[in-house]
Amino acid sequence: MAKTRPGKRDLDSYTIRGTNKVVRAGDCVLLRSSDTDTAPYVARIEKIEADNRNNVKVRVRWYYRPEESMGGRRQFHGSKELFLSDHYDVQSAHTIEGKCIIHSFKNYTKLENVGPEDYYCRFEYKAATGAFVPDRVAVYCKCEMPYNPDDLMVQCDECKDWYHPACVGMTIEQAKHLDHFICSECSLEDGVKKSGNTFPASPLTIGKVEPKRQKSAENHTGTLLRTCDL
Repeated sequence: MAKTRPGKRDLDSYTIRGTNKVVRAGDCVLLRSSDTDTAPYVARIEKIEADNRNNVKVRVRWYYRPEESMGGRRQFHGSKELFLSDHYDVQSAHTIEGKCIIHSFKNYTKLENVGPEDYYCRFEYKAATGAFVPDRVAVYCKCEMPYNPDDLMVQCDECKDWYHPACVGMTIEQAKHLDHFICSECSLEDGVKKSGNTFPASPLTIGKVEPKRQKSAENHTGTLLRTCDL
């Protein structure tokens, strides 16, 4: 934890102006942007302190939205996806608009309902270099794309891979009513399934949850060998 500067004192909490909501170190918050047309910034509070005039400041670690990163928003980025950056800053506590919840990717995909305050993070982001940690992620479907939790997917009962309905010739409505699904590769008599494929995409070159799903279209947790480089 950063040392308190002379003339400053640490605070255990801060009550958001105009509300009864209390924030503490470790909480995730929305901070007002100077541009009224821009969505609030998202950050995690690292420290709260006040000066001898009772001006309250918060030291924060920023979360970046995909469009704020060097690579920009990509097809597999969800609408509520954030990256935990290595960018720290000090802001006036008066810019805090509200609290939010940053879920792990796994926990987010298990939510029955996603509220306005719900976000998720599966990558850390190095603001100076544009690098991601982890730098590889599993891919799914014929299109070999990482999972976007905004998109419905169906699981093959045989190989356990996951597919976008459009990639296997189905509509979303048809997929929602499936009891069983066998992909075309598993339907072949020889049963040969390709493996070891990768999605060699660079973030520098490329720009919820459905209602409770039936068994064949629920959120996937399978692990595949295919990965893509970020």
